[in-house]
This record gives sequence, structure tokens and C-alpha cells, in this order.
Amino acid sequence: MSLLKTLDPNPTFNPKESGPLPERLIAGSPAFKTWAMDEAKEGKVLSGVWEATPGETKSIKGEVFEFCHILSGVVEITPDGGEPVIYRAGDSFVMKPGFTGVWKTIETVRKIYVVVN
Repeated sequence: MSLLKTLDPNPTFNPKESGPLPERLIAGSPAFKTWAMDEAKEGKVLSGVWEATPGETKSIKGEVFEFCHILSGVVEITPDGGEPVIYRAGDSFVMKPGFTGVWKTIETVRKIYVVVN
């Protein structure tokens, strides 16, 4: 097992396809694709590439820490009680445990993610 993992931003294997939980859907009908690329610490650390088509969903992190690096597209994230923030290709951000807000995909977005449970 290698301790170095390259995350391919354009994976060639088939993604897992899904959508938002019905109770989290706010607007539109976004479709999600996930290319899981690595798992460590008995599934507590996950990384890969994720893509979403336009739509709006409730984001609830719970106890999860998530680092995101936007590869393409545009999203607007509005923390509950806060101001909206726009992220585009090249931008990176962290959603810390306890984060709740609205994730609005404006243009189909693709991101690299690292999730720590």
C-alpha cells in the first residue's frame, strides 16, 4: 500500500451516480457523480472527485470536516445566518464540523474533496 495518492481530476472509471436526499433538496434537480479514489483510517478519511449539476441543496456537515478544491464550475455557498460566498475553478475552502447552509450549484461543478469523519 502506497502512502502517496494522486487524485486524477479527470477519472476514467465509472462514477457512483446519486442525487440529494429529498429532505435536503431546495431547488432544481441536481445530479451527483462521485469518483471515490482513496480511503484511509478505516474509512474515516475519504478523497476523490465529485461533480454536481445545477441546483440548490441544504448542506449539513455534522461531525465531518471537508476540504474542497474547485476544478471547474461555479457554486454559491451561504452559511446559515451568513452572507453568500462564490467559489470558482481554482478556489479552495473548508467546511468545518457543525457547518450548515445552502449549496447552490450555478454552473456544473467538479471538485476534489477530502473528508475527515
